[in-house]
Amino acid sequence: MASMKLGSKPDAFKRQGQAWFCTTGLPSDVTVEVGDMSFHLHKFPLLSKSAFLARSIEENSDQEECVIKLNDIPGGAKSFELVARFCYGVKIELSPANVVYLRCASEHLEMTEEVAEDNLIAQSEMFLNQVVLRNWKDSLTALETCDGLLPHAEDLQIVKRCIESLASKATTDPNLFGWPIREHGIMQSPGGSVLWNGISTGARPRNFNADWWYEDASSLSFPMYKRLISTMESRGIRPEIIAGSLTYYAKKYLPGLNRRHSMGTVPHTATLSEVEQKNLLEEIDGLLPIHKGIASTKILLGLLRTAMILKARPTCISNLEKRIGMQLDQATLEDLLLPNFSYTMETLYNVECVHRILDHFLAMDQANGGDSPCLDDVMASPSLTPITSVAKLIDGYLAEIAPDINLKLPKFQALASAVPEYARPLDDGLYRAIDIYLKAHSWLSEAEREQLCRLLDCQKLSLEACTHAAQNERLPLRVVVQVLFFEQLQLRTSIAGCLLVSDNLEGSRPLRSGIATSSEAGGWATAVRENQVLKVGMDNMRMRLAELEKECSSMRQEIEKLGGRTSKGGGGGWASRVVPRRLSLKVRAQMCSAQEGSVSEQQRSMSAKLEKLQAKVTKQKKQLAADA
Repeated sequence: MASMKLGSKPDAFKRQGQAWFCTTGLPSDVTVEVGDMSFHLHKFPLLSKSAFLARSIEENSDQEECVIKLNDIPGGAKSFELVARFCYGVKIELSPANVVYLRCASEHLEMTEEVAEDNLIAQSEMFLNQVVLRNWKDSLTALETCDGLLPHAEDLQIVKRCIESLASKATTDPNLFGWPIREHGIMQSPGGSVLWNGISTGARPRNFNADWWYEDASSLSFPMYKRLISTMESRGIRPEIIAGSLTYYAKKYLPGLNRRHSMGTVPHTATLSEVEQKNLLEEIDGLLPIHKGIASTKILLGLLRTAMILKARPTCISNLEKRIGMQLDQATLEDLLLPNFSYTMETLYNVECVHRILDHFLAMDQANGGDSPCLDDVMASPSLTPITSVAKLIDGYLAEIAPDINLKLPKFQALASAVPEYARPLDDGLYRAIDIYLKAHSWLSEAEREQLCRLLDCQKLSLEACTHAAQNERLPLRVVVQVLFFEQLQLRTSIAGCLLVSDNLEGSRPLRSGIATSSEAGGWATAVRENQVLKVGMDNMRMRLAELEKECSSMRQEIEKLGGRTSKGGGGGWASRVVPRRLSLKVRAQMCSAQEGSVSEQQRSMSAKLEKLQAKVTKQKKQLAADA
């Protein structure tokens, strides 16, 4: 820290309790009271340096004891002590920590050059401009002292000059300051090597990152920090650097950001009340540049969670939701699980907030020219990656909130249906979430289950998901039949593709005589292995078709038995009986109508569907036999 010495006389001041005495051998003839501190001094040294003190002494000349009260002097007793030492010519040291005190106090006491040469105003002003404002650390220290000297430091433009000095240094690459560079204690030559006593050592200096000033700036009070950020923005500093500094400041003073995640090595200062934290968070939200990606989604979600805890203004929460919605594709499931902090505690997680964030993302996607492409475009176009990743994220979120027994069906269904159909290449994630919800809400009626399952597109389920759904007792019968149909369709398509590949391999393999070369032998071996793999796949397909045929026959027999019981027992017995049906494994028991006519109609409908299904299985089996 830079310093400058003033005066040459030895220290002649002593303190006794709340009083200061100047031990010059002469009795004191003036008493200056500053707050609860008294200074017993002499008139001549004071009036020779200060026009204000000269007038005050003259006004009190008719008094038996000259007493001057200075309750409004900037810096109080601390400042006047240094001023008194300067007036007596006692050694004092100007430093960045006290120069603002002396500058403001000397202005108040009118210690100008007209009163005395090399007076305190000129000395402190010269030190401030030529030493303090040329150094980052010293400018920062001086600005920190301005908080207790307002509005005097503001009137003298000290705050403005310190902020402009800091902003110019923060927006400039330290490596471009010139030669030699004396910044952060490093001397550097034009070639870039470190200097020691003017001699090149050959060592390379450390690299400076754009965030080198974050920690220092975070030590400022928020009003000063806010002015520094505004000045930097006016100088054209990049928005991501501004956002990084604001994020660092928020981590340091908002403990809510650190309750769930480790937010790096930022030193935490938990000295603010909840009201102060709320005001700080709202101010930071207003300062954050509105650009996508300048702040991480994790940080934004942490700010949103803290805003909910602190009960920030609705506009602040809405702004954070919009910022997150702009980059929802960069969020993680863990960060998206925002607890519900409302008094009702209707649900464990804040589902409405996530729904609003999703709406912001979809609105932005539509504004950027998003439309409803086909499935092939979704799978092939890299530009659709954000919306497909968001769909996957929402499906994972639905699976996490599904076990909440307080989560109502309309709320779950609304969030699931908010994702466009083209955003999901596969519905496996949505199927998993629906299955978990059905398991946790076993009291749902059949109509509600069917309504929920309408969200699924059975054609977009993978073979693994189809196999699971065919055995799922929680799904309605209509959904299971659809799954079986599309599963069979997928199997038939797969078999046709395998046969087509096999025909192409056989047709593309010419018969040759003679001794084969090494490359031809290798290609023949590869073809043989591929044929073996295809044969195994076809055998598995045949086994699967045989199983399906057995299941259809078994189901037909059960329906025929059921018809016999119905004709004997009448409608009343049917209405009170649960009919078991099996599809691969046992499908969940279904309650049927109490009227015999509706039972017969349902039986005929099921029989017709089974006949069609069995006919397709038989036809496919014949096709396999013909192809073999």
